[in-house]
Amino acid sequence: MRTETRPESPAPSSAPAQPVGRPGAALIASSRAEWLRLRKWPAVWVLVGTWLLLNLTFGYVFNYIAYATDSANFASEGVPPEALLADILPAAVPDIFANGMPMFGGAIVMILGALASGSGYGWGTWKTVLTQGPGRLAAFGGTLAAVAGMVLVVIAATLAVDLGASLLIAAVESQPITWPAWGELALSVGGGTLIMTMWAAAGVLIGVLTRSPAVAIGLGLVWSLVVENLLRGVSGLLDAMSYVTDVMPGTASGSVAGALGQATQADDGGAPGVQTILDGSTAAIVVTVYIVVFTVAAAILMRRRDLA
Repeated sequence: MRTETRPESPAPSSAPAQPVGRPGAALIASSRAEWLRLRKWPAVWVLVGTWLLLNLTFGYVFNYIAYATDSANFASEGVPPEALLADILPAAVPDIFANGMPMFGGAIVMILGALASGSGYGWGTWKTVLTQGPGRLAAFGGTLAAVAGMVLVVIAATLAVDLGASLLIAAVESQPITWPAWGELALSVGGGTLIMTMWAAAGVLIGVLTRSPAVAIGLGLVWSLVVENLLRGVSGLLDAMSYVTDVMPGTASGSVAGALGQATQADDGGAPGVQTILDGSTAAIVVTVYIVVFTVAAAILMRRRDLA
């Protein structure tokens, strides 16, 4: 007698369910995925290495060469050798730490932010992620968290390089090691973190606006390195322009660095981009506002715009 057999029902899957309806879990998962992507991306580490090399070269190498050879460079002209050496010893790390962040460091992390957000459009990964994974805000929040984490890595690496270089110089020159005041060091690290975070958030926003990392990088560099400097030049002729230029991102970040002990202008011996137009507290508030505005604007655009 012939009997019919029914197909066996599939065994229940042991794979964990997707964190649907759990924004916190989705955000954590997206953050981990984005952090893995950035951490495995060679271009990110090239950017980090470039900034560390610039920071080391302009903050310590050139000044030490000027001290050792009794010659002057663009940043040390007119500075006595004793003062020049004191500026690159461990006690002066809080003054050196944010030296190049308003312009060079900001440009580097702006590129990083633009790559993190804009590459998903050109490669089509945003479509894949959003159709198979969490919602837009959770996915984009993961990108923001990963970029913020990379900024912290850059800050920590910069501090390690500055301390290492200053300790090496102190040992070579047989100078007593005087550690920086912890309060001043913490203030300098906090100010540098604000500066770098603002420029990274600007890069993320430009990447979302243009949907292209290449265009975003170009626009960001033109703005940070050219447009703001031109507008500040115009403000010297038109007083009304100063109301705009005094609160631009470059001016605010440069004023944060200026409040941490840097010179007022590059031609006065300070680093390019460093300002004292705003006092430290006002500059920190303006930079914080820019971070919030850039982040919220990028999230709104990401949520409402089509991915095509």
